[in-house]
Amino acid sequence: MQRLLKTLLEHIATYGILAFLGFACLSWSVVALVSYPLLPRRWGTAFGRVGIMSGLRLFAWVLEFSGAYRVDLSALDALRDGPPMLLAPNHPSLIDALFILASHPNLACVMKKELMGNVFLGAGARLARYIRSGQPRQMIKECIAELERGGLVLLFPEGTRSTRLPVNPLTASVGVIAKHAQVPVQVLIIETDSPYLSKGWTLFHVPTLPITCRVRLGRRFDPPTDVPVFMDELDHEFTAQLAGAPQSGWLGQTNDPPDNQLIQT
Repeated sequence: MQRLLKTLLEHIATYGILAFLGFACLSWSVVALVSYPLLPRRWGTAFGRVGIMSGLRLFAWVLEFSGAYRVDLSALDALRDGPPMLLAPNHPSLIDALFILASHPNLACVMKKELMGNVFLGAGARLARYIRSGQPRQMIKECIAELERGGLVLLFPEGTRSTRLPVNPLTASVGVIAKHAQVPVQVLIIETDSPYLSKGWTLFHVPTLPITCRVRLGRRFDPPTDVPVFMDELDHEFTAQLAGAPQSGWLGQTNDPPDNQLIQT
């Protein structure tokens, strides 16, 4: 009976949180759609980013209050009032970006082009002038311009969610951008003990709760001069930092959802 009750509560918490996030995203999309043509680019960008940060902070609070998540984002406070830099996290889960975007009021996220057209996310992302990842040269150019304006750029070096330990093969774009923009690269280490919303996990597949997630700071690299050497050092940093991380208990293992729950993303 106790196990049945726990399963029921996990379903209620999971679907309730998703409903809250969906409603919040749609509500902000309406605001963003109206604001985009009315506000000057500079004001619209600032408004869009602060709005997303505020909404995601509320979402993180809801996760904690519901008991579904135990979240520790305190290390990200050190990024406030800092210099422009490139943020380079590992990427175990779909929810990673939401936690990081809740940490800073002037943060541009590099997003897949498909998400830029998403009904829940697209309008807000366009108002905040997030950066499409579809065309590498254009993406690199826009990232450099954003960093030269004094902002921060969030770019997942794996390019997609992790499917192996410690991380997938890294893309060189993070090194190219940092070299040409002459900004440091701050490594972020995301640790989670649950495969919820990892690669192949469907949105409505209910996980075991509560889920623990922590984001901490890794090494801050100076602007690279040799991109291949830097990429090797970045890979070694992730390997060292993620040794014994909580996701080592599930990442790359066989405890994925059943086959009929899998999707390709």
